[in-house]
Amino acid sequence: MKPSLPLLMSLNGGFVDTAGFLALQGLFTAHVTGNFVTFGAALVHGTSGALTKLLALPVFCAVVMLTRWLSYALPGFGLPVLRTMLVLKTLLLAAGAALAVRFGPFSDGDSGVAMLTGMTLVSAMAIQNAAHRIHLASAPPTTLMTGTTTQVMIDLADLLRGLPPEDALTARARLRRMSSSVAVFAAGCAAAALSFTLMNIWCFVIPPVLAACAVVLQHSTREGEAAGPVVVGR
Repeated sequence: MKPSLPLLMSLNGGFVDTAGFLALQGLFTAHVTGNFVTFGAALVHGTSGALTKLLALPVFCAVVMLTRWLSYALPGFGLPVLRTMLVLKTLLLAAGAALAVRFGPFSDGDSGVAMLTGMTLVSAMAIQNAAHRIHLASAPPTTLMTGTTTQVMIDLADLLRGLPPEDALTARARLRRMSSSVAVFAAGCAAAALSFTLMNIWCFVIPPVLAACAVVLQHSTREGEAAGPVVVGR
């Protein structure tokens, strides 16, 4: 599998989402809309973290908007947009790791330090999602795999049924790209679960390292720079 920036981001997305869920009383830090489900579960079962889960989506939305505005402002300062976003994400993941190691484990998901840690990680994933949509929109999503998995199954069904040669070529290329994204995301989830089992709260030191590797990879390949600050719909 050829290393690429979106794949590395998918690996980190799966890791951060799983580690956050395990350490922060069921908080989804990347797939933030999933917190609607866990918020309801927390209310029904009387478990902690309901307020933090409720706060995750507005924080995520606010950071995405700020990131978008930043993408317009950075060229005026002579700064590379995508790389700057990736650096900011790395710094937030490092801050989240420092908070987790210093104050975790978190038995109360609604405590001040748990909420601060969770929202720091949510902010980092918001930047990743925004950076992907702005600069890497031709690549599969790096945090939300449901739509990607659906397309994989549609392409697989079409190929098994039979397609014209040109359509089959397109479907196979898309299938390889999207299957890789799902596989790498799943690997990130598995790595986070194993790391949490072995290292507990110290597993949060891994995401900023992966994010720093993404910065280095983007600097060396210039991947995503040609897109510019434009959102491409899918």
